[in-house]
Amino acid sequence: MKLWQKNFDIHEKIERFTTGRDRETDLLLARYDVLGSLAHVRMLQSVGLLTEAELQTLEQGLKQIYREIENGQFKIEEGVEDVHSQVEWLLTERLGEVGKKIHSGRSRNDQVLTDIKLFIREEIQKLVDNVAHFAYLLLRQSETYQHILLPGYTHFQLAMPSSFGLWFGAYAESLADDLLLLQAAYRIANQNPLGSAAGYGSSFPLNRRMTTELLGFADLNYNSVYAQMTRGKTERIAAVALGSVAATLSKLAADVCLYMCQNMDFLTFPKELTTGSSIMPHKKNPDVFELIRAKCNRLQMLPTEIGMILANLPSGYHRDFQLIKENMLPAFAELNDCIDLAMYMLERVIVRENIISEEKYKYLFSVEALNKEVLAGMSFRDAYRKVAQSIEEGNFHPDTTLSHTHEGSIGNLCNTEIKQKIETILRDFGFEKAQRMYELIN
Repeated sequence: MKLWQKNFDIHEKIERFTTGRDRETDLLLARYDVLGSLAHVRMLQSVGLLTEAELQTLEQGLKQIYREIENGQFKIEEGVEDVHSQVEWLLTERLGEVGKKIHSGRSRNDQVLTDIKLFIREEIQKLVDNVAHFAYLLLRQSETYQHILLPGYTHFQLAMPSSFGLWFGAYAESLADDLLLLQAAYRIANQNPLGSAAGYGSSFPLNRRMTTELLGFADLNYNSVYAQMTRGKTERIAAVALGSVAATLSKLAADVCLYMCQNMDFLTFPKELTTGSSIMPHKKNPDVFELIRAKCNRLQMLPTEIGMILANLPSGYHRDFQLIKENMLPAFAELNDCIDLAMYMLERVIVRENIISEEKYKYLFSVEALNKEVLAGMSFRDAYRKVAQSIEEGNFHPDTTLSHTHEGSIGNLCNTEIKQKIETILRDFGFEKAQRMYELIN
C-alpha cells in the first residue's frame, strides 16, 4: 500500500530499489509519526476539516496504534511502503472512510521531516543526559585520583608531569563543549516544519502555530520552502554534534589503550573486563576501548556522508534524503552504547601509583628546574640553557616537588568550575516544553 498509489502497480524491481531499508528504519520513527498525526488531526478539526466526532474517532485509533508501538506489536506489513502508509492503512482498515481524511493539508515530505525532528530532539535529550552522567563520573574520578602523577607527553616524547586528576578532568571539560554543540543541534531540530506540505504550503487554512504548541516545538520553520530545506540539514548538524562527542570518546579510548600497554603500565582493569589471545596466555587486551575507538571514529564520518548526499541537491524534496536515515537514526543508540561501556569500565579502573618515581621519568622535571632558576632571578633563556647543559652533561638531578597553583593545573583542577559550566549548559536546553507532545496520548 502506497499513499501515492494510482490505478497501476509499480514494477517489483523498482519498488524494491526505491523502498530500500525504509521499512526497517521507519520503525524508529513510528511513535513520532503517530504523535505528529495526533497534533495534525486536532488542528484539522480546529479549522473545520474534521468534525468533532471524526476527531474523536481518529484520536482513539491513533492512540491504539501508539500503544501497539510501545508494546512492540506494531510492524510495517510486507508491501506497505513506509510507516506513514502503515499508520494510514491501519486507520482506514479499522475506522473506515474517516481514516482517509488524515492526510489533508500535509505531504509525506513534511510528515517524515516532522518525525525526524521529533526523533532527533528526543534522542538528543537522552544523549545529553548520558553525556552529563559521564562527565560527572570523570570529575569524580578526577577528584579521587588527583594526587597520583603520571607522565605527560608531546610528540610521544616525555614532556612534563601530569596527573590522573588532570587527565580525567580534561575529558569532562571536553564533554562540556560537546554539550554546547548538542544544544545547537537541539535548537535547530526543535522547529516545526509540519504544514509546509510538499515544501510549498497548502491552500487549506492550516494553523501551524497550533501544531507547534501541541508538539512542544520552540518555534516554527516559517518559510515553507526553507522548512523542506531543513531535511538533511537538520540531520547533518546533529551528526556533527554526535561526531564531537564521539571524537572526545575516541581520544579517551586511545589514551586508555596506550596507558594499558606494558611499556607504560599506567592503568589496567579487572581481568574479567579484558579479553585474551588464542595463543598468548598472558594477554589482557583492551578490546572494549578498541571497539569504542573504532565505533566513534566511524560516527565521526557520518557528517561527511550526509554532506556528500546533500552536496549537489537544489531546493525541494529529493528521494536522496531517504538514504540519510539508514545510518543517522541508529547513530544515537551506538554512541550511547559506547558511553555506557566507557562509564562501566572507568568506574572500575585500576590506577598505578608512584609511576614517575622511576628513573626514566626524571626529565619530566626539567621545566620545574628551569622555573625555579627563573624564580630565583635568572632570565628564562639563561635558565633554559643552564638546565639543558646539565642534561647534556649527565648532571641533571631533579627536584620532584611540585607547586602548580594556577587555574587548571595539577594543584588546582577547577573541577567545581567545570561542573558549574556543565550545569549551566544543561539548564539552557529547555527540555521541559518538548515533553508536552506526550499530552497528546493522554
